[in-house]
Amino acid sequence: MRSVESSVKGWKSAATRLAVLIVIVLQALGLGACSLQEPAQPWIEEIAKQEKIYRSRGADVPSGYVTGRALWHYAELLPTGFCDALGRLGSSDRWLDIGAGEGRAILDYYAPKGDPPSGEKCARSVSKARAVAMSIEDRRTDKWREQAANLGDDRIRYLTGKSLRHYSVEELGKFQIITDVFGGFTYTADLSRFVDKVLSLLEVGGVFYTLVPGVHLEGGDKLGTWYLTELEDAAGRPEKVCSWLKKCTCAKVTCESKSDWKRPTELINIRKVCSDTSVPRMKLVEFKAGYPPDRRFQLDQ
Repeated sequence: MRSVESSVKGWKSAATRLAVLIVIVLQALGLGACSLQEPAQPWIEEIAKQEKIYRSRGADVPSGYVTGRALWHYAELLPTGFCDALGRLGSSDRWLDIGAGEGRAILDYYAPKGDPPSGEKCARSVSKARAVAMSIEDRRTDKWREQAANLGDDRIRYLTGKSLRHYSVEELGKFQIITDVFGGFTYTADLSRFVDKVLSLLEVGGVFYTLVPGVHLEGGDKLGTWYLTELEDAAGRPEKVCSWLKKCTCAKVTCESKSDWKRPTELINIRKVCSDTSVPRMKLVEFKAGYPPDRRFQLDQ
C-alpha cells in the first residue's frame, strides 16, 4: 500500500511540475493560463529552436545571424536622423542598444579620435553618451573587455543573460536614444510587450530607432512578397506595422518604406512625446524559428 501511495504522490508531483513548466513557457510567449486549450505545442518547439540559434557559437552560428554590425551599418539601416541624434548626445545622456551582439557599434562610437572605424558614416562627437549594450547571449570580445576596462562601467556596460522584458525600469534607468538593429523588435514573440517596455525606458523626448524586414509597407507592396512579420486586426484583415504603431499613445511614429531592399523593410522612428504611453495588444498567432523568425500577430480585442 505504501508503494502505491508513493507512486501516486510521485505521479502527482511530476504532473504538477509539468503543469508549472507549461505555464512558464506560455507566459514567456505572452500567453495566459487561459490559453492552455490553444495548440501551443508547435510554438514551444519553435521557441526552443530559436533559443538554440541565440546560443550558437563558432561554426554553429548560422551565416545569416549577424552579431558584429558596425556603427556604419547602423547609419545605413536605421531611419534618417539617427547619426545626427547620436552626435548631439552629451556626457550625461544615455544610449541603449538592444540586440547589440558583440557591441561593435558602441565600440566604434567610443573609438579613439585617431582610430576612425572603417567605412564610418556617423560623425562622432567629442562628448560621449553613456552606452549600454544588451544581448541575450554573451558575445563580448577581448576588444570590448579592454575598452570597458579603460573607460569604466559608468561609460559602457554590457548586459546579458536575459531578454529586455525581464529588466525593470529601475534596473536599467531611462535613455535618450534606444536602437534595435535586427534585435528584439525583429525576433520577439510578444511584440506589444516589447514596444511597451521600450517606451517605458525612453525619456520624454527620447527616440527609438529600429527596422523590421518582410512586412506590409505603408506605401504598398510588391506582388509575390514573402512576409516575415504579419499583423492582423481583430477581424483577421492585414494590419501594417506602422499603422499599428501609430495607435500607441504618447508616441509620434514615422516610417521610411524600403520597397527596393531584398525584403520590403520599414525603418521606424518612435519619439516619446508624453509619459502616459500605451500599446495596442497584439497576440501571437504563429511563430517559426529563423534569423529572423516568421511571426504572425493578431490584434487582441
